[in-house]
Amino acid sequence: MTKQEAALEFTYTGTFPDPALVENIIEQPSDIAVHIDADGVVLGIYVNPENPSFGSLEHWVGRLFEGFLTEESQAKFGRRLSEIRSSGGRALRSIELNHTDNAAWEFPVRYTPLMVQDSGALLLIGRDLQPIAEVQQRLVSEQLQRERDQQKLRSAETHYRLVLEAALTPLVVVDPETARIRELNSAAADLLGAAPETLRGNALNQSFDKFRRGELMEALQAAAETDGGVVEVIARRSGKALSVLPRFFRAAGELGLLCRLVPFAGESKDASGIAQDLQSLFRNTSDAIVTLDGNGFVCEANEAFLILADAAQLRDVRGRSFSDFLLRGEVDLKLLLDGARKSGAMRSYAAQFRSTVGTRAGVDISAAVLRPRKGEAEFGLIVRDAPESEATGDAASNVMVSEDAIKSVMDLVGTASLKELVSATSDVIERMCIETALQLTNNNRVASAEMLGLSRQSLYVKLRKYGMVSDGKSD
Repeated sequence: MTKQEAALEFTYTGTFPDPALVENIIEQPSDIAVHIDADGVVLGIYVNPENPSFGSLEHWVGRLFEGFLTEESQAKFGRRLSEIRSSGGRALRSIELNHTDNAAWEFPVRYTPLMVQDSGALLLIGRDLQPIAEVQQRLVSEQLQRERDQQKLRSAETHYRLVLEAALTPLVVVDPETARIRELNSAAADLLGAAPETLRGNALNQSFDKFRRGELMEALQAAAETDGGVVEVIARRSGKALSVLPRFFRAAGELGLLCRLVPFAGESKDASGIAQDLQSLFRNTSDAIVTLDGNGFVCEANEAFLILADAAQLRDVRGRSFSDFLLRGEVDLKLLLDGARKSGAMRSYAAQFRSTVGTRAGVDISAAVLRPRKGEAEFGLIVRDAPESEATGDAASNVMVSEDAIKSVMDLVGTASLKELVSATSDVIERMCIETALQLTNNNRVASAEMLGLSRQSLYVKLRKYGMVSDGKSD
């Protein structure tokens, strides 16, 4: 017989099942059974072998049971023990105790106390509460995580609303299925002529004239599928002419439609027709029109420019430097933009245009500074095909000059060696190229040197060589 079996061997009176059967009845429904005497000393302990989480507790035998309880459980067990003894063993309600062992291991147990005859000893039959405690702990952790997620969601929603309201760009978020306004900022509400609370939840087409719900959504969907597509509308309440730039997005699997509202510049109820005409002119004119940012990168372009550049769609040219389309690249672009900055506009600038596939064409470019946005000037350019005579006029005159100069050199044949003749011819061509570069750059020596592929010092040397320093040309 083991120590545990000896500890759980009791004395029975009257008719009672076989003691071995009683032990089996105690062992089967319990995870742990503790036999303590009237002084609270552990006489025996049984741990269900199918519940190995308790480990070995043989060292409890002979020691006070309260020594293996937490402070809170010690007070709870003391009160229950007093109730049991004062009631003569009738207050045998279950009690939940937290055990501690080895200073770092705690486990909860629900005990059912049983009196052992009249000896004052108790048999505590316990059920392990660790699985329940773990489930409760997981529930608590999940609840805390849920609260943290909700807090993050509220924070993200606050940031979203704050950014939306602080944005100067008029924005409207629309439900594509119902065509109703989900959200909009004050800038958009001002353009539509009503308070955000009034517009929120209403059908978008109710804010515009001459649009049914289905017609408007079809137009917006078609525009969203086209890069840079717009839908022109008239606000019903404010009478303002607006361009709607739609864009689909998906958030958490749900499709949304973000609409940017762009009022026509200087638009008023009386001028809305003029603004619409200008928009139509931009789209339909045969002259290529393009807008650039302060660094010379393409922002917008009309269909005529796309045709000139051999580009299939706006995204092929947007964001590219306009110098990519000029034969002399950065030199032409710098001269063009600097001239526009100084006087506000440049009426005519002859250049060679290079398309995306490498074809070239002579063009005449006029440029103007647009209204500065965000403190940085933007530029509008009109690019027209130059007539063949205009495109080649200067070149023809230069050829005539070069033929006269070469004829004078050829007259020297017989009076000078071939080496001297070739050197004289090279000097004539070199001088002609320098003069042409200075003419094209409006006597800007830095730009001329860059155009000719020379350093600034090398250009000065050649200018002195040909006696061109005193011509009044400056940097």
